[in-house]
Amino acid sequence: MVTDTDQVVLLDDDARVIGSAPKGGVHGADTPLHLAFSCHVLDAEGRVLVTRRALTKRTWPGVWTNSFCGHPRPGEPPIAAVHRRGEFELGLSLTRVELVLPHFRYRATDASGVVENEVCPVFVARTSVKPEPNPDEVADARWVEPPALGAAIVATPWAFSPWLVLQARELPLFGAAGPEQR
Repeated sequence: MVTDTDQVVLLDDDARVIGSAPKGGVHGADTPLHLAFSCHVLDAEGRVLVTRRALTKRTWPGVWTNSFCGHPRPGEPPIAAVHRRGEFELGLSLTRVELVLPHFRYRATDASGVVENEVCPVFVARTSVKPEPNPDEVADARWVEPPALGAAIVATPWAFSPWLVLQARELPLFGAAGPEQR
């Protein structure tokens, strides 16, 4: 749930901070570049948690995606935002949080015309906790083998968020979706 006090960090084309804006008003047809993050969570067996976005989400509702995403607040270290959103969206406590794609950036437009335009560092984390999805954020969650997820992304990219499809191409974790298959 977005509150009136939630802010996102606005960036220039060189990814330098230029200000902040209310989160609820940033995403539209002309979304300014801003800071976000994505996190892929692994369990003790090496499976990755994928989630299906809640049907009430403004962008890409019902689409399968990485474990969770979010936006650091102004002045909040990205790793602190990862921990905050992991707890909020999935009830997860995270360990071994590692930055794996520090300069990931993408722009995508969903079917309703809303644009995502983000510098989006990508993290991989571990947990031993069973997810408890927040229904306002997550419709479903599944643990899957990373190579199987990579193969599914290659076979049916339209079933996944555009940022997951792009990240899978850059992360060796996903095998078949990796750079050697492009």
